[in-house]
Amino acid sequence: MARGGPCFAPARTSARRAQQRSREGLQRGKTVRLSTTASTSRLVAIAMATAGLPKVTFVTGNAKKLEEVKAILSTGGALPVEIVSQKIDLPELQGEPEEISAQKCVLAAKEVGGPVMVEDTSLCFNALGGLPGPYIKWFLEKTGHAGLNNLLAAYDDKSAYAQCIFSYSAGPGHAPVVFDGRTAGRIVPARGPTDFGWDPVFEPEGLTTTYAEMDKAEKNKISHRYRALAKVQEHLRTEFASATP
Repeated sequence: MARGGPCFAPARTSARRAQQRSREGLQRGKTVRLSTTASTSRLVAIAMATAGLPKVTFVTGNAKKLEEVKAILSTGGALPVEIVSQKIDLPELQGEPEEISAQKCVLAAKEVGGPVMVEDTSLCFNALGGLPGPYIKWFLEKTGHAGLNNLLAAYDDKSAYAQCIFSYSAGPGHAPVVFDGRTAGRIVPARGPTDFGWDPVFEPEGLTTTYAEMDKAEKNKISHRYRALAKVQEHLRTEFASATP
């Protein structure tokens, strides 16, 4: 019996561990179910709030951009429309930013067959007459942040403005309405995280931080996108004023 005694201790220990694991598993399952229930409730609330509302398609394949646009548009109360997204391959057009955006909107309206809005972003150097403008994406890809600064190396004027243009069309055959949002600033050597476009080289007027160094909420209060969307929001509220269920 003396030799056999110790053999029962591991068995009792294993049983206790199994019970503990079982309790932990049940608790984890309960936590997951609660979390899932909360998420489902939020989705149901959003669906109920937008049920029956007319839809406006925002042309983008970027889920984060869609989320940001919806968040900005919902400030001050729910919109009388539901903003949805659709990725459409539109041609790369040339011309002035406002012209490019309006033409893209016409093409997108034909593709969607209903209300639609498109966005175009520019970074414009005053010393270069507004360039790179709508071509900033390709300038950045080819030259990097240092290259953008080098474009102004021969100029004392480092001033620039960030521009965001949203164009909205009620559908095929309707002329686009263009909304222009701008934030003045200057071009500086890159500061802050370098993983979001040209933000590190743009310092808004009156501040000592670049877009990249700013908190997202702080940036949204002064950003070119926010200013353009404020105009879009006003237009949608007026156009669809009678659409709220």
